[in-house]
Amino acid sequence: MKFLNTMKKPAMISLFALVCIVSAGFPMGAAGQDEEKFADLNHRLDVLEKAIDDVLWFHKVGDIAFVDKVRHVGPPPANIPNPTAKGAKNPIKFYSYVFIPKKISSKQKYPLMIFPHGGVHSNFSTYYSHIVRELVSQGYAVIAPEYRGSTGYGRDLYEEIDYGGLEVEDVDAALQYMLENYDFLDPAKVGIMGWSHGGLISLMNIFNHPDHYKVAYAGVPVSDLVARMGYMTDSYRALYSAPYHIGKAAHEDVNEYRRRSPAWNAEKLQTPLLIHTNTNDEDVNVLEVEHLIKSLKAAGKKFEYEIFKDAPGGHSFDRLDTWMAKKIRFKVYKFLAGYLNPPHPFTSVADLHNAGYGRY
Repeated sequence: MKFLNTMKKPAMISLFALVCIVSAGFPMGAAGQDEEKFADLNHRLDVLEKAIDDVLWFHKVGDIAFVDKVRHVGPPPANIPNPTAKGAKNPIKFYSYVFIPKKISSKQKYPLMIFPHGGVHSNFSTYYSHIVRELVSQGYAVIAPEYRGSTGYGRDLYEEIDYGGLEVEDVDAALQYMLENYDFLDPAKVGIMGWSHGGLISLMNIFNHPDHYKVAYAGVPVSDLVARMGYMTDSYRALYSAPYHIGKAAHEDVNEYRRRSPAWNAEKLQTPLLIHTNTNDEDVNVLEVEHLIKSLKAAGKKFEYEIFKDAPGGHSFDRLDTWMAKKIRFKVYKFLAGYLNPPHPFTSVADLHNAGYGRY
């Protein structure tokens, strides 16, 4: 009771109300039923968390960007249990965040950056707000698609996941949405960037649609699902074996896991590419990215890469707010600007800092 006694009255009422709602909506039953009910509760909480974070976007970047959240479509579901059911083959509907620089001119064409989030099941949150500020400040329009499998939109979209498959096409559909709806964008200046699983999606997009992208950056990208299944935990492997997911383990269908892995598609590269990885990455082991690098070299592809040695931050080393991370992002932006020519490219790390953090 000590914790409750330290809480202010409104907070105590809110906590009590939440407990009552949860208790009323999820009465105890059999073990399997309880598991299903709490899975549904988790999705409801994800929706609530997403709604709160959406408000923060306007606070964090609204001073320099027009912020919108649009709903559009991608391909039909990957798995259709009853293909003859009404609407069974309809395109998947999903949301994307759109950020447009406030200082745009109708007399100028602007570059576009496609920014897919990472995570097996995750979403585009204000975790990336400083990076969006950095991009918008340079004059990039940005779209961040909440592709199939993303959290915060209920169980149905969550279970539409098609890891390394149609979610890649969802991201390309977001690109097409932007070019169809914003005439100030230059279709010849489209880039794509992402970290972790977002790095995999970036890679698979330039492999599948080389004519759509001028340049790409892949940070600590998931690169080899076969190897990944070997060193990750049983609970992680179970995500991919779920009936609504790939539906089988890697040892049951190695080729299916290869099909969804950048390292096994390296011969398709045609787009200028920069790759970063880190030897102390606690999520995407450096061996995955090394396999990708070796595969690209074996295929005779031209690209740039850097393997950082035990950089502080591990998996997030170049997304942090540290000065070292800012210096690395400055190098990333310089690489991208060489192909996309944004109207206000950074000339120093101080420029980047002022864009992402100067308002504080």
